[in-house]
Amino acid sequence: MKNISSVFWIVIVITAAAVLWGIVAPDNLQALTTSIQGYVTNTLGWYYLLVVSLFVAFSIFLIFSPIGKIRLGKPEEKPEFSRLSWFAMLFSAGMGIGLVFYGAAEPISHYAISSPSGETETAQAFRDSLRYTFFHWGLHAWAIYAIVALCIAYFQFRKDAPGLISATLFPVFGDRVNGPLGKGIDCIAVFATVVGVATSLGIGATQINGGLHYLFGVPNSFQVQLAIIAVITVLFLISAWSGIGKGIKYLSNTNMVLAGVLMIFMLFVGPTVLIMNSFTDTIGTYISNVVQMSFRLAPNDPDSREWINSWTIFYWAWWISWSPFVGIFIARVSRGRTIREFLIAVLFAPTVLAFLWFSIFGVSAMDLQQKGIFNVAKLSTDTMLFGMFDHYPLAMITSIVALLLIAVFFITSADSATFVLGMQTTYGSLNPENSVKISWGIIQSAMAGALLYSGGLSALQNTAILAALPFSVVVILMIVSLYKSLSQERKEIKQAEKFQKPRSPRVKKA
Repeated sequence: MKNISSVFWIVIVITAAAVLWGIVAPDNLQALTTSIQGYVTNTLGWYYLLVVSLFVAFSIFLIFSPIGKIRLGKPEEKPEFSRLSWFAMLFSAGMGIGLVFYGAAEPISHYAISSPSGETETAQAFRDSLRYTFFHWGLHAWAIYAIVALCIAYFQFRKDAPGLISATLFPVFGDRVNGPLGKGIDCIAVFATVVGVATSLGIGATQINGGLHYLFGVPNSFQVQLAIIAVITVLFLISAWSGIGKGIKYLSNTNMVLAGVLMIFMLFVGPTVLIMNSFTDTIGTYISNVVQMSFRLAPNDPDSREWINSWTIFYWAWWISWSPFVGIFIARVSRGRTIREFLIAVLFAPTVLAFLWFSIFGVSAMDLQQKGIFNVAKLSTDTMLFGMFDHYPLAMITSIVALLLIAVFFITSADSATFVLGMQTTYGSLNPENSVKISWGIIQSAMAGALLYSGGLSALQNTAILAALPFSVVVILMIVSLYKSLSQERKEIKQAEKFQKPRSPRVKKA
């Protein structure tokens, strides 16, 4: 393999050690990650909330700032992909597996198992379930992705810097980003990506296994999940081999069609009026309460604080651990768009679609629970979606479509991740070698298998929270760097406009 940076080998060693640890001493790895995760969420929960709120505020500031007119590329450059393909790719890479996994499960959990308000299966719990689901999958999540993607796209396509996380910090650190400091930053980003993607791959494998178990009685076991990961790995490596313009693009468009068909079908066979009423009402309560939710820590209420740690803090950490991967990928497909267009699209379009998704699947599940038709809450998280389908028309068909959707999201996410990891370990190459991408594909699948073996879903979540902490500091530095560079460019543009502005001819007095 040519043109490989030292970051590749460093992270390979770290990841191999983690995989070996998970295989040789799974209980020890699970206990240690649980202990550290508990310490981080209890002592640094405030930090996660403040940092993610900063990302949202900075994104909105840039939208309304004159800086928003600056293009992510040269002044006359045009976007490479159509808006539809662009949106499909960023959405599929950003949240695909998670949406299907939590589509019915999260609202049901907040409503019937553990409510943010403390009282389950009440009218208030119903409202809170959707409001907090919107909160976890809305502007805050996409602001994290948007900031990282914007920094990379701006420096790579506007300033001709390599497509590396470290390269975005040149205005802060200068030439030191080309030395050990830059290598360390890139190692943090690459390892966070491996862990974040491994978490999602593990979740995808558990839900595919859960669906097969619920529908066909396939054993719900680690061995089956490992086999699923192996099959999907082969499929996404084939896609990765074909390149971003073919494999990822076509799969992403397929995702959007499957997801759209499933959503529309459930909207009409489910409690349609209740879905749309809840969707509209929850948007209002989300907007009214978003500031309060953004800073809610409940320091004097242990039960509420435990809920916040398990859901909100986990989500913020999960999104941050995914942000190097999703950010770099979104940057790669967003060349030629203005900062304002980019931020509006990345922040709001996926947010609205996620809100509609959770309204359709969440309300359909909660309606069964509320009316006593079926106790969805008794099922495991990975089978709730299929249990809900079982009580609506064409259950087997919708379940199979959902399994296909999970599999395609699985392939798309892993395919995108191999591309991004390849970029980050080949000095920012926009077309990393297939051998590098294949290596990363095998590595991230091995990490997913090791984490599942050492503790299942909880081990995946714990590791995501831990990997996110150091990278969150890097993202803060990226914001400082981006603002410094944009402010300087804005001054230069204003100066150039002032210089080029024609002077009014003087009129001589008679």
